[in-house]
Amino acid sequence: MGFVGQIIRGAALLALCGGLARDASAQAESLPPVDLALVLVVDASGSIDPAEFQLQKEGIAAAILDEEVLRAIRSGRHDRLAIALVEWGSPGGAAIVVDWMTVGDRAGAAAFSAAILSAPRSTQSYNALGDAMHLAIGLIGDCPCAPTRRVIDISGDNPDNRSHVPSPAARDMAVAAGITVNALAILNDGRMGSGGQPFLVEVYERDVIGGFGAFVMTADTRADFARALRQKMILEIAQTVAGPSDEALLD
Repeated sequence: MGFVGQIIRGAALLALCGGLARDASAQAESLPPVDLALVLVVDASGSIDPAEFQLQKEGIAAAILDEEVLRAIRSGRHDRLAIALVEWGSPGGAAIVVDWMTVGDRAGAAAFSAAILSAPRSTQSYNALGDAMHLAIGLIGDCPCAPTRRVIDISGDNPDNRSHVPSPAARDMAVAAGITVNALAILNDGRMGSGGQPFLVEVYERDVIGGFGAFVMTADTRADFARALRQKMILEIAQTVAGPSDEALLD
């Protein structure tokens, strides 16, 4: 190929690459903007009996319909968020139970709430939290919206102990991707950690949470889950960093 031919070929390749870049940019710009992409990753492991699981499910369905939660959603620049639900338990077996839905008003919240209540419980065994976090990272990558912020919201009553991708590694992947990971520790016993906090709080602070403003919130029992989740979602949606007095202020 002569010199002129090389110039023509190079120009054609540059034009092709430029066209592909413009197509990718246009595709990203064509996605509907949302203030937040939020994945709720909830415990469906064998430690939760059917009555406790139903209580948890109803708590999630009620939280998205709470007026304070809806007010927080409407306070954002885009007045809406994208939200999905994942259940965790078995190694490599975390399941997307409700795929991405957009919530910007009470009707959207009611649709998400109904989808949660009608979804069958996934089949899970025990405590592979890291694998669920890993699934949630991919789910956020596939979000059919253009989010300003990305958050994985973990809840559980036990540490990760059987994951193919351990929770610290999954957490680091999330942070590297610009995702904040928060946690809700459900305290079913009085175990305390070496630092003087509840054992599960210390584990989640060390191994699970990460990213900008990441925090652990607690529920004293499974029955306390709905209250704690509602407060946690308000903080996450409003991009508020949790402090020692936040739970009291939100009561």
